[in-house]
Amino acid sequence: MTDDNTHTGQKSNRKVVIWTLGVVVGMFGFGFALVPLYEVFCEITGLNGKTGGRYEVSSTIEVDDTRRIRVQFLTNNNENMPWQFKPVVREIKVHPGEQMKVEFYAKNTTGKIMVAQAVPSISPAEGAEYFHKTECFCFNQQTLQPGEDINMPLIFLVDKNLPDRLHTLTLSYTLFDVTEKTTKTKS
Repeated sequence: MTDDNTHTGQKSNRKVVIWTLGVVVGMFGFGFALVPLYEVFCEITGLNGKTGGRYEVSSTIEVDDTRRIRVQFLTNNNENMPWQFKPVVREIKVHPGEQMKVEFYAKNTTGKIMVAQAVPSISPAEGAEYFHKTECFCFNQQTLQPGEDINMPLIFLVDKNLPDRLHTLTLSYTLFDVTEKTTKTKS
C-alpha cells in the first residue's frame, strides 16, 4: 500500500507543479501584454492625461473672452537623461480658443551627440481632450550636439468647450534619451 500512496502523492505533486508553472507563465505573459493594453485603454478613455497629436486649427475658432484658464508647465527628465530641461515660462493664463506660444529650454550637458524625445501628459486627465497642440517639439525627436542648447516651441489652444469646473491645466513633459534606439534603427 505504500507504493500506491507514494504514486498518488507523486501524481498530486506533479499536478501542483504543472499548475504553478502555468500560473507563472500566464503572469509573465500578462505582464508583457499589460503595457499595450494600458495604452489602448488610456487612448479610448482619455485617462492618464495623454494628449493627442497635431491639431489642425480651423479658421472659425471662437475665443471665449469671458473666462481665463491657468496653464502650468512642468518638466521631468527620465532617470537616464542628463540634459537640462525646463519651461521658459512656468505658467500662463489663456482665454479658451486663444492660440498661445510658449517655449521650453533644453541643453545637452554631455560630451556626446544625444537624441531626446519628450512625452506629454495633462492633468487633470479630463482636460487632455480639450488641450490642443498645433505645433510641438514633442512631435519630433530632438538631436543636440555636445553642449548645444535650444529653445523649443509649443503652440497650443485650450478648447472653448473645456468644462467650467476646470480652471487649471498642468502640462507635463518627461524627456527620454532615445539615442540608442535611433542609432539602431539607422543601422
